[in-house]
Amino acid sequence: MSHWLIKSEPDAYSIDDLRKAKTTIWDGIRSYQARNFLQSASVGDLAFFYHSNAKPPGIVGLAKVTAVNIVDPTQFDPESHYYDATSTPAAPRWMTVKFGFVEKFPNLISLDELKEKFSGDDLMVVRKGMRLSVTPVADDIAAAIAVLAREKR
Repeated sequence: MSHWLIKSEPDAYSIDDLRKAKTTIWDGIRSYQARNFLQSASVGDLAFFYHSNAKPPGIVGLAKVTAVNIVDPTQFDPESHYYDATSTPAAPRWMTVKFGFVEKFPNLISLDELKEKFSGDDLMVVRKGMRLSVTPVADDIAAAIAVLAREKR
């Protein structure tokens, strides 16, 4: 099993939205590096859900990959912000996964706290200028994040 960190602005899609929906297709990814990370995900992988552009930004919960190799439908919709005129149904450029809700953590782990505990080599989200919406998380770092999420504060 691998671990991931997925980012979303809570105004666009939050951990509470995922809890209500139970599952969602993680559509609209238009970074080749983030897309490639998603293509290497497997069913059962866990993902830390990070609220970006929030006050404060941070990890708020956990999701699980429930399906892989899903064609992102937004690439074919001319009305979508994520439309890609160069992608075709016969040769889709943008593939994604489906995530299911696992839990909302009792404590948000803020970006400041993540920066105190981890280096940019440990956790990509703490690197200055890191904007990828999907990044891998090493097993030992994932275990440390899980502990932080459940500590009494």
